[in-house]
Amino acid sequence: MNDAALKRPWRRSPPVLWLRERIGVLDPSLLAIVGALVLVGLVTLYSAANDFPWRFTDQLRNLAIAAAVMFFAANVPPATLQKLAAPAYLIGVVLLIGVAVAGVTVKGATRWLDIGVTRIQPSEMMRLALPMMLAWYFHRREGARKPLDFLFASALVFVPVVLIVKQPDLGTSLLVLAAGAFVIFFAGLPWKWIAMLSATAVAMLPVGWTLMRDYQRERVLTLIDPNIDPLGKGFHTLQATIAIGSGGAFGKGWMQGTQTHLEFIPERTSDFIFAVFSEEFGLVGNVVLMALFLALVARALVIAANASATFSRLLAGSIALIIFTYAFVNMGMVSGMLPVVGVPLPFVSYGGTALVTLGLAVGMLMSINSHRKLVQS
Repeated sequence: MNDAALKRPWRRSPPVLWLRERIGVLDPSLLAIVGALVLVGLVTLYSAANDFPWRFTDQLRNLAIAAAVMFFAANVPPATLQKLAAPAYLIGVVLLIGVAVAGVTVKGATRWLDIGVTRIQPSEMMRLALPMMLAWYFHRREGARKPLDFLFASALVFVPVVLIVKQPDLGTSLLVLAAGAFVIFFAGLPWKWIAMLSATAVAMLPVGWTLMRDYQRERVLTLIDPNIDPLGKGFHTLQATIAIGSGGAFGKGWMQGTQTHLEFIPERTSDFIFAVFSEEFGLVGNVVLMALFLALVARALVIAANASATFSRLLAGSIALIIFTYAFVNMGMVSGMLPVVGVPLPFVSYGGTALVTLGLAVGMLMSINSHRKLVQS
């Protein structure tokens, strides 16, 4: 034993060694990017929540919980995640059925389930449970995949998506559908199937329009022309685009957003926080924010490419594109390019469930990355 070790024997104690091993699985690149996004979120939320500061303190609590979940997930081996995939999916489907039978209705939507101590939103669980299940299934079928495997995987996607659509929650159902589609795509879905499915989807648009609820049709029409109902359905989009445009190249400055502090931006701490950020930090700030999201997605895709097993590769790849979809849909919605569907901006918007889900996703990426290192060493 060298002199340094003799002088600091505490560094060789079992608890310290255990802690160093647990911390060692954390990926510095992911931590840095996510930390930067969280910092952007806190700075923006502090300004957006000026009239209700408790949301800022609540967000600090949510971040602490999400960090704990990330740390725990990072230390769960991918082999264990693989074993949990099918049970997580089945529990999620059962909970969605429970919502349909005895869910709590809020503002006309039945999306929550009362479990006594709190309310949960099972649809959020499916954003990760579904890709885990599909990754597990395709891992099991590796080397023996047939066209029927892709049809069965589509059925696994169809079940939770239909249950979520019936709540109704079109935004979450589309995100869950996208999460499942990403795994099926990475599993090797033939391009001719992709072309055929795309053509079918386009052909079914008129049918989908007739099946949509009135408020969903209004959102699409408002997207085309927000001035149809400027004080009603179009109010969110109009005020958000005004805020984004008024930010200019460099923004009005932190805490100086007039649209924000005169309370013209609705849901400014959650779904429309991007409008607050754009007004105060301008185009330059937006470019930096988008670069952070692209860096996060790129790092996740690198982890997926270097993963040691099919399950890990499919799961990491789907997580990368799920995060991209979150950010793209939110920014598109706020800037008036997509319909308003109620999707938070990852690591920036105020919220508990979404943050914990994202923390779990990042923890899974770290677990997959550290497992790769162990396999190759």
